[in-house]
This record gives sequence, C-alpha cells and structure tokens, in this order.
Amino acid sequence: MEDQDILVVKGLKTWFPTKSGIIQRTVGYVKAVDGISFNVRKGETFGLVGESGSGKTTAARSILRLIETTAGEVYFDGTSVTTASRRELRKLRRQMQIIFQDPYASLDPRQTVNSMLMETMKIHGIASSRSEAHGRAIQLLQIVGLSEEHLYRFPHEFSGGQRQRVAVARVLAVNPEFLILDEPTSFLDVSVQAKVLNLLKELQDKLDLTYLFISHNLAVVHHMSDRVGVMYLGKIVELADKNAVYHFQKHPYTFHLMAAIPLPDPEARKKEVLLMGDVPSPVNIPSGCRFHPRCPWATDRCTKEEPPLYEEKGHLVACHYDIDFKSGEVKSER
Repeated sequence: MEDQDILVVKGLKTWFPTKSGIIQRTVGYVKAVDGISFNVRKGETFGLVGESGSGKTTAARSILRLIETTAGEVYFDGTSVTTASRRELRKLRRQMQIIFQDPYASLDPRQTVNSMLMETMKIHGIASSRSEAHGRAIQLLQIVGLSEEHLYRFPHEFSGGQRQRVAVARVLAVNPEFLILDEPTSFLDVSVQAKVLNLLKELQDKLDLTYLFISHNLAVVHHMSDRVGVMYLGKIVELADKNAVYHFQKHPYTFHLMAAIPLPDPEARKKEVLLMGDVPSPVNIPSGCRFHPRCPWATDRCTKEEPPLYEEKGHLVACHYDIDFKSGEVKSER
C-alpha cells in the first residue's frame, strides 16, 4: 500500500442471501458488490459511477461497515476496517463519514440543528464544555453558508439545499479526513445542485478532505473527481483519470453512458446509441462478461470468459477487445 493511499479496497464482496420456503432456506445470493478493488489517494476525489442497481451505495456502506461484507478487505490509513473491533470502529468513524442523497431522511425531524450538532460532538468527545460546543456549532453553520439563526430550526423548516448544508455541517462536526458523498445532489433542484457541489469543492480545499463521490451522472462526476471508477452489476469495469474516462473510453458500457449524456447544442449531438435490453438481475448474473447480453461487440469468448481488469498505461478496463467506438470496429484482442 502506498503512503499516499488513505483508503484501499481489495476484493470487496457484499452478497445478500435470498430465502425461500417455510424454513427460509437460502436458495441464492444477490451479488450487490462482487469483488471490487480500488484505492483513494489522500486529498483527491475518487468518483464511482454507474446505473441504479450497479452496487455503488452498497459499496459505500460496506466500506464504512454500516453493513457487513461477505469477503475482501478495506484499509483506512493502514488500519483494517473489516476486522476492526467495535471500539476501533468507533474511532475510525470519526475520520470516515458519509453524506446521504436524501437530506430529509438522514436528519432527525424531532431535533433542531443545534441538538443534532451538540449530540454529535458529545458522543465523540469533540468539545470540553457546552459553551465550546455551542460556539463550534455556530462556526460549522457559517462554514457551510448558513448562520446562527438557523441553529434552532427543525429540518422541515429548511429548503432542500439548506438541509444538505446542515447534513454537511453535521459530518464536519467530528473533524473527518474522508467523506463518502452518496449522490449528495440527486434530491436537489438543478439550480441548487451547482451551489452544493461548489461548496463541497471549497470545503475540500479548505479542510484538506478526501472524497469518494458516488453518482449516476458522468458529467457531475467529471466536474468533481480526479479519477473515476465505472461500476456495472457489482463490478468495476473501467478505472482511469477522469479525462481519460470522459474522452477516451475503453469499455462499451462507459461509451454508452457517455453517449447518453444530453448535449445542449443540436449540431454537436452524437449519433444515438441505445443499449440493448435491461440490466440483468444481480441474483442471476450472466456467465463470462456480465455486460455481454447488452454489448453490440460481444463474441462467444465474452459469454464464457470473464475479463480481468487489463491495464494500459494506468487505464484499467475489463474488456477482451480494444474497440474503436468512432468506427465501431474491433482494433485488437487483449
């Protein structure tokens, strides 16, 4: 593990058993996350992108051990998260926090903002006195663009963007090093999304934070991230620098995701490319390459042999073929 890596994920699997019958016998597994590996460097934003159901949120919760994993390892600053005791995990949770996509659901409707922030600081022993905690609560609200007058309001008294700012203030109360941002703007109006994203970038620079940014929107991921991992059906199928993923895709799935981004200029509109079929069920994953039932370039090899992550100059791709997407021709076999 390199010194600059703050998070290392190795072969992470999170499977959920499916049960049937009166005695609830296990008859299969939902393979939500099925063996993913990546690292996040200190100070960067690593983007994780994919369609709904690709396993992004399950991966995030597994990394924090909000749900137990089936296999694999997660290391934060050299410490194993997967084998940590409850006491060790509590210490790690001060350094690793998550911001959920729905700010209204993640905030207690019966608590004022002041109560939330004070409770968080009390649990983690952040402030030595009530007056110190109160002063820090005011400071946290100011950092996220709110003011002291918002301290005694309840979540329902805020707009969506303000609620997300409150959620950001709450996680910052414990002085974390690493934040998982699970689609933090997907519940917000378009006009508010940019403001929240810019706030997150400002906080990253100001507080020296590291982000794992999760989204289904490649354009937003490109704006926020340094490197990007593309997930499909529980696997990472492409991983590279954001510009390489955005402009020089190597996996057919990433190419189709990019082709689906709407363009404001009609003259610049790409040739329409439609994916065949629907996302297969994670209970019954296709053999070989799991993308092959929807891939226009799939061959007999793809149906039988699951591709590893091939590396080409730091660009990782899980595809047996090097494809020229402009001409639609296969240039070579890996």
